[in-house]
Amino acid sequence: MTRLKLSDLADEKPVRLTIEVSTRLHRELLSYGAALNGGDSKGAPPPERLIPPMIERFIATDRSYAKGRRKAYPG
Repeated sequence: MTRLKLSDLADEKPVRLTIEVSTRLHRELLSYGAALNGGDSKGAPPPERLIPPMIERFIATDRSYAKGRRKAYPG
């Protein structure tokens, strides 16, 4: 199986945020959750548990963002 970028779904105190996603993206998130669960959709993490760590991972690996942040907040 392909190594997925998202692996740790740590429990942290959540902040409520409401977003809308396309039907296509929702299907992809359901599929991704099933992949994380070994291909089984039963017991797979729901999209609302996947989105926060995906966004965190995206921000953590965005080199342009990191470079701009270092310039804005040196030290």
